Amino acid sequence: MTTTVVLPEVPSLGGLYARGAGLSLARRVRSGPSVLPDVDYVVRGVRSDASRLTEYQHLLGEPASDVLPAGFVHVLAFPVATALMVRSDFPLPLVGLVHLANRVTQLRPVLLDDELDVRASATDLRAHRSGTQVDLVTEVSIDGSVAWRGVSTYLARGVFLAGAVEESSETFDPPTPTGRWKLDGDVGRRYAAVSGDRNPIHLSALSAKAFGFPRTIAHGMYTASRALADVGAGRGDAFEWAVEFVKPVLLPGTVTVRIAHDGDGYTFAGWDSRSGKPHLTGSVTPLR
Repeated sequence: MTTTVVLPEVPSLGGLYARGAGLSLARRVRSGPSVLPDVDYVVRGVRSDASRLTEYQHLLGEPASDVLPAGFVHVLAFPVATALMVRSDFPLPLVGLVHLANRVTQLRPVLLDDELDVRASATDLRAHRSGTQVDLVTEVSIDGSVAWRGVSTYLARGVFLAGAVEESSETFDPPTPTGRWKLDGDVGRRYAAVSGDRNPIHLSALSAKAFGFPRTIAHGMYTASRALADVGAGRGDAFEWAVEFVKPVLLPGTVTVRIAHDGDGYTFAGWDSRSGKPHLTGSVTPLR
């Protein structure tokens, strides 16, 4: 039976990362993951900050509005999911987790003045060719009804779980571009300021190199949210937004992008024009 733990407030990501770093070393020496904690974390009465929303809108290219962009709702809910990942009984180390994919279903607009209840759980621990992956599920409700649901998939490299592994056979052929993003070297720090996600790999070349990256890298959710902003009003009030992260974006850098109509919705992709390798691919599909 699932246990519900009610937190008094949305926890600070800084404190969570510090706890996660302390636990990660111990988890690395285990033989492998076992089971996920059967626990939901809940924070009730979450309110948005108008100045933080404005900064987010300016950074991502979203229009000035009291409607919260779906990526901003992710920002609000992300610390609650992270709190689950730094529990002593969570089987994967927080340090080194790779964000593979994100899937959001927005059922109605979320407004600045709305009082939000955030629920997070972990599910579907499964084998991956490079380690073990897991889904962190967050739901944001208004007056008891789910308005937004996000599923973030993470990979723990080198931490193996018994079981069959599906090999990926997908290839990427760069399509005709519709634009380019020129990203300054401080984009990671600027997104960290509005999201609270101050993971060292996004803050400076020195701290990124400590984790094996040649330079600072952009947050995956920055690139995904910028693609969503580029889709614009065509996404409607209710939509599904899916993204897969393939190759990190080094900062400063240029991402060649395509945002285009595809069937009933839109597809997007960002890639390195020199190598032809993708950074991210995804889609936005209106629900009505």
